[in-house]
Formats: sequence, structure tokens, C-alpha cells
Amino acid sequence: MNRRARGFSLVELLLALALGLLLVLGVSQVVTSSRATQASQQAAMLLQDDARFVLGKLMQDIRQAGMFGCLATTYIDNAPLAFDRPVYWGAGSSSRALTLVTADVGGRGTPDWTVLSDCSSEAQAYAGNSPVPAPGQARFAIRQLTYTFEAGQLKLSTPTAPAKAVLVDNVEAFDISFGVVAKSASVAVVRYDANPSDESLIRSVRIQMTLRDPSGRVKDQTYSVVAALRNRLG
Repeated sequence: MNRRARGFSLVELLLALALGLLLVLGVSQVVTSSRATQASQQAAMLLQDDARFVLGKLMQDIRQAGMFGCLATTYIDNAPLAFDRPVYWGAGSSSRALTLVTADVGGRGTPDWTVLSDCSSEAQAYAGNSPVPAPGQARFAIRQLTYTFEAGQLKLSTPTAPAKAVLVDNVEAFDISFGVVAKSASVAVVRYDANPSDESLIRSVRIQMTLRDPSGRVKDQTYSVVAALRNRLG
């Protein structure tokens, strides 16, 4: 028998198969791990997009809360009671709600109130739209927005649209605290309080929100922002 024509032995064949199997398993593990990492990164990005949308909207509305035109509330005739509480946080047995009376930035439909003012000594509040401004008058649209956290969702409603529209799902936690000053003439926040006894001392709002990935591809993500009430900072 010609030794040069001899094939692989059974031991050599088994060894080659074992090595090949190990290589295949290694490559499969790398591919599986890569796909899992990509899926978790994509889930984290989706949570970040949801948080960016909701918190961005909240911060914009908080910054404009209490802005009723160019004159103080005491100068506005027929001002509704809501103007006295531009920021209000209420907690019930199964829900929590942040109510803001804020400037209607961007003109999102019919406002809840409109203030006509000459920015000098006179101002008048109207429900809904106001008459056409006279020469020298400015018009300010005002909305009351209520953000409600309940049943794992953050929702938005207004007096003219009381049905709560869902802004984001899978909210694991939604907590708010208020930056308060020592006295009404101050602007420097001395502490954060979840239930301030004097709402007129509120100068900023801190929001902490935790979002959950329903598929469990990534751990819960917590986001925190602080927005100042510009109308109270002088």
C-alpha cells in the first residue's frame, strides 16, 4: 500500500470535527452577543427619545408658567383664579398631576385665556380668544396644562380638551420637587421640597422620571432635569 495515498485516521477526523465545532460555537456566541448588544442599545435610544420629547415639552411649559403678559397679575382685570396658581402639584391615591398655567408658545389651537394689555397700566383677560387688539395693545395667549402620571403613563389634558392624551408609556416613576426660596424677594433656591407650603416661593421645578423597557432588553433608565420659572426670577 502506498503510504503517501493514506487518508486521515479516525482520531484525526474526530479532532478536526471537534475543532471546527468549537470555532462555529465561538462565532455563534460572538454574533449572538453582538445582536443582544445592538438590541439593548436600540432600546436605550428609544427610551432616550421618549424622555427627550416629554422632558423638553415639560421644561418649555414650566419656564413660561406664570407669564401673563407685560403686567403683573394684579393689573389684569377679570383675571381667572387659575392665574393665582400658575404651578400646582397634586397627588391622589392612584395618580399625580402637575398643573401649569403658562404662555401658549406656538399657538396650539384656541387658548384657554387671552390677555390684552397696553403694557403700561391696563390689561384685560378674556376666556378663549380676545377681541382684535387696539392700536398700542399686545395680545398674550394663555393655556392651562395638566400633566398626569397614572397607570404607568404620562398624560396631558387641558380645560378645553379634558380627555387625557398619552404622551409616553412605560413610565416606572415620575417625581417632582420644587426649588423654593427663603422669602418672596429672593431668587436663590435654598432647598427642594416635594410639597411646599407656600407656592409663591417656588422658583424652579425638578423632575425625575424613570422609563422601563417593556421587552427587558435594557435596565430602567432614570432622567432628571431642572427648569426655572423665568417669570419669577426677575
